[in-house]
Amino acid sequence: MCGIVGYNGKNQAAEILLAGLEKLEYRGYDSAGMAFQTEDGLVQYKEKGRVADLRKAVDGSLESSVGIGHTRWATHGVPDRKNSHPHQSATGRFTLVHNGVIENYEKLKNSYLKDVPFASDTDTEVIVQLVEHFAEEGLMTGEAFRKALSLLHGSYAIALLDEQAPEMIFVAKNRSPLLVGVSEDCNVVASDAMAMLQVTDQFIELHDGEVVLLGRGGVTIETLEGEKIERAPYTAELDMSDIEKGTYPHYMLKEIDEQPGVIRKIMEAYSTEDGTLTIEPAIRQAFRRADRLYIIAAGTSYHAGLVGKEYIEKLAGLPAEVHISSEFGYNMPLLSEKPLFLFITQSGETADSRQVLVKVKALGYPAITMTNVPGSTLSREADHTLLLHAGPEIAVASTKAYTAQLAVLAISAYCLGDGACDFDLKQELGIAANAIETLTDAKQEMESLAAELLDNKRNAFFLGRGLDYYVSLEGALKLKEISYIQAEGFAGGELKHGTIALIEEGTPVIALATQRNVSANLRGNVKEVTARGANACIISMEGDSEPGDRLILPHIHDLLTPLAAVIPLQLLSYYASLQRGCDVDKPRNLAKSVTVE
Repeated sequence: MCGIVGYNGKNQAAEILLAGLEKLEYRGYDSAGMAFQTEDGLVQYKEKGRVADLRKAVDGSLESSVGIGHTRWATHGVPDRKNSHPHQSATGRFTLVHNGVIENYEKLKNSYLKDVPFASDTDTEVIVQLVEHFAEEGLMTGEAFRKALSLLHGSYAIALLDEQAPEMIFVAKNRSPLLVGVSEDCNVVASDAMAMLQVTDQFIELHDGEVVLLGRGGVTIETLEGEKIERAPYTAELDMSDIEKGTYPHYMLKEIDEQPGVIRKIMEAYSTEDGTLTIEPAIRQAFRRADRLYIIAAGTSYHAGLVGKEYIEKLAGLPAEVHISSEFGYNMPLLSEKPLFLFITQSGETADSRQVLVKVKALGYPAITMTNVPGSTLSREADHTLLLHAGPEIAVASTKAYTAQLAVLAISAYCLGDGACDFDLKQELGIAANAIETLTDAKQEMESLAAELLDNKRNAFFLGRGLDYYVSLEGALKLKEISYIQAEGFAGGELKHGTIALIEEGTPVIALATQRNVSANLRGNVKEVTARGANACIISMEGDSEPGDRLILPHIHDLLTPLAAVIPLQLLSYYASLQRGCDVDKPRNLAKSVTVE
């Protein structure tokens, strides 16, 4: 949640920071703000709403080469101008932007800042007021900053300006993502490398508990205790074209179309020189030593984990469980003797999953992270990483990361089974990629179907059995998160155990019937809802379709049907959102990277 950018260099900062914030807006868009060091002192701009609103407010003649910016997803305090970042200390000397949550902010406020007037309802303002409090006690800025940080409990990524040190940005990180970028012309800070690719592709990872002095001519990294740290930068291997919409009206549609290419890229990345699918030997050994796999994930990644459980058990013969990360961390079940933990996370920064990883590592258990972002927090802190190779995913509603997760899970399970399966997974994944391409080309049909099924509807049901049930959960999530239609996914046989009472005349029911062993059962469930007035749409697979099925998927292997079956659900959600006039890429109240618990 939330995004930070900071610039200290030879060029004018305003446009660089605005462009960076626009790249980070997927992280939060309740409000946005910037602050700059100028010859006349510190100048700041804050606006409720999108970065576009902030851009209109910024003085085009502003002269400044040092500044910080922020785009917000609200945690403490309603989304409005007073709660937007940056926040300033009482005298205006210090200005700060912050991502994360300070858990003890009220205690700090009562202990140190009783007489300080507060301008916002945020936990963030406590940090900047603390820095000023300690500076007024006689500490230098760096010391005051460190002392304030030492009192904070929770997560933070911080960039701080001091009006009395106009050529420096003070930076710190704990449990929230933050990178430092370096070049000959400038040094920068950002929540995500893509925000600053316009000025550098050289970035330094920051670890928890580190403090950075970001000057124009250099960067100093230290521990909270002041011990200097040397760390070489890495090259961010991102193509600017990957993070632009190009000719597409929305990132989501672009990312839906990218899925066949992602599957093929994954097949290449996980192949040996002779073309055989493989995973790293160390990862294979970690799986082999385990007596049970615990898959930990949230949201779309959780739905991928449900499918992954089937792959791991059926192809690799390893018992597996899937848990919601926010629940598992505070209600850990009885574990097996030799557990292995697999964390599935698109961003690699998901706070709910990270708090589980920290506890798991403290218990001495091995962990693997499956993520789209190399060098992310969960990737660094786990023992091993399975990369998704999906490329940047900008739209808040995940599409290509989900199918990438399914593909990597299938490859991992297949490799663990040592080729004992009765099919060639690489060949079947190629067939699946072709099927996805066929389905992404059916946009006009999906647009018409969305209008027919979902226009002016307040709710919708998704039905499935077996793997189709797990896909129905993902389809329902997609629809509700971007179109705001109340949607639920159900195991077909469960509907009559209570929730069929919600079926009314014209209620949309989207039923997946791609699993041949339960197809007849699922069709029976559809008859039950149509008898009560539902407007049912059956999505089946070539070779097992029946007259009246609304959409027939190209034939692919039964285990891989989730890769194809999710595509029409993604497109239905996209067009339902578009037809309702919703913001497809930036749905209300949501952010892409969930970095707070």
